[in-house]
Amino acid sequence: MKIKEKVIMAVASLLLGLVFLFPIWTIDMDAPQYPEGIGMEISINKIEGKNKNDLQNINGLNHYIGMKEINPESIPELKIMPYIFGFLIVSGLGIAIWGNRTALLIWIILFILLAIAGLVDFYLWSYDYGHNLSEDAAIVVPGMTYQPPIIGTKQLLNITASSWPGIGFYISLVSMGLGSYAFWSSK
Repeated sequence: MKIKEKVIMAVASLLLGLVFLFPIWTIDMDAPQYPEGIGMEISINKIEGKNKNDLQNINGLNHYIGMKEINPESIPELKIMPYIFGFLIVSGLGIAIWGNRTALLIWIILFILLAIAGLVDFYLWSYDYGHNLSEDAAIVVPGMTYQPPIIGTKQLLNITASSWPGIGFYISLVSMGLGSYAFWSSK
């Protein structure tokens, strides 16, 4: 790799540091009882409400329909993901210094596989929360499930749930794109 590609790869790696500051996913909910809307932001190391009491309010709504409480401390992915991104940053910087094109390709493939695994894990997590409901819930609608969409908007009883990638997701895409550009331009 030439100096240009090494610099691009270093920028791609360092850019990933921003995912520690911005959410990778957001879920917004509009409901008659919350006319201003409520929502949560999912970051690589935490889940929190968009506003002060949003996560508590979401858990309150979920309780009525039998969903498990969203407890960030009980989600192992939030403890693992900072290490995954740390590895991508450090290994990417090592590749930028080393300048090995094959190592860069492996980094890109690993990044893509980790992104796919993350989306699958998010789907499985939301499926579990939306389908494995308590039979003792205050509101039971036979056959109804409450899995929010992975991407897009979905009506869940009187709640409109919208799920979209956050800024951290787009930062990751730009990083992956820069790494790919460095690979293809280093022929």
